[in-house]
Amino acid sequence: MEQWKGRVAVVTGASSGIGAAVAKDLVKAGMITIGLARRVERIEALKKDLPTSLQSNLHAYSCDITKEDEIVKVFSAIDAKFNGIDVLINNAGATYDMDLIKGDNSAKIRQVIDTNVLGLVFSTRETYKSMEKHGRNSHVVHINSIAGHGIIRPLSMPSHNIYAPSKWAVTAITEIHRQEFIRSKHHIKVTSVSPGAVDTDLLSKCYKESFPDMPMLKPEDVSNSILHVLGTPTHVQIHELTIKPFGENL
Repeated sequence: MEQWKGRVAVVTGASSGIGAAVAKDLVKAGMITIGLARRVERIEALKKDLPTSLQSNLHAYSCDITKEDEIVKVFSAIDAKFNGIDVLINNAGATYDMDLIKGDNSAKIRQVIDTNVLGLVFSTRETYKSMEKHGRNSHVVHINSIAGHGIIRPLSMPSHNIYAPSKWAVTAITEIHRQEFIRSKHHIKVTSVSPGAVDTDLLSKCYKESFPDMPMLKPEDVSNSILHVLGTPTHVQIHELTIKPFGENL
């Protein structure tokens, strides 16, 4: 991670779970880190887990990742204040226990697509503007899921509606971004990180109650993998990294 010391990272969905873990780890690795979330007070609270000398390197910005105008505004402000963005962690995600064929689910379906797909696409687009302008080596990481790689949910488990299709989209988008970054002639890497079950707020209470013995990763496990991806030499690009808890049967 030596190459990233003093550089600027943006983490979406940084108020809890994987986003909170990676925001803290990036600060500890020497990066100036901007956490985006609707609940900025939760990001501010993360500073207590950091050494006093590093707390000023974590910055909280309010952003609803489902609103394109907010994304455009906040990424422009970050670029102006911090002289560019070098690393983007597209972590914000949403899901609901709900069947596609049931009624009254339109708002929740749109929330998942707007967060998991469009929010990721627009955040990357706005970050690219900064990366293109400053011309430094950069890296974009998409937090994907094993659900984005043809994982079939057992019938005994609750449905997560449009979540898996949204993550299939992330798998395809990662390859599109790889190709577009190469054509741009800028040194911008992109990586999809696909965890199995992670013990976060996103994994519903229903899952935990129905499968109390299901092996799960900790958010810190995923964060460590992200730091590994970022720490590769400039000539190495990890395109896809899948991480599962030992014993997972999904």
